[in-house]
Amino acid sequence: MAVKKNKPIKLEELTQEEKLKYEIAEELGLLDKVMEEGWKSLSSKETGRIGGLMTKKKKEMEK
Repeated sequence: MAVKKNKPIKLEELTQEEKLKYEIAEELGLLDKVMEEGWKSLSSKETGRIGGLMTKKKKEMEK
C-alpha cells in the first residue's frame, strides 16, 4: 500500500472558495479522485465543470 504524501485537508483552514471547490468536486463524484491523486489528475473537462459551477454558485450567493 502506497503512503500518501499529501497533507490531510483541514476544512477549517480552507477559504470559502476552496470549500466550494471541494463541495462541487464531491457533487460531481470527483472528490475521491482528487483526494487520492490530487487536482492535477482531473481532465480539462472535469476542471472546467468545477470552474463553471463555482462561478454559477458565486453569482447565486451574491444575489
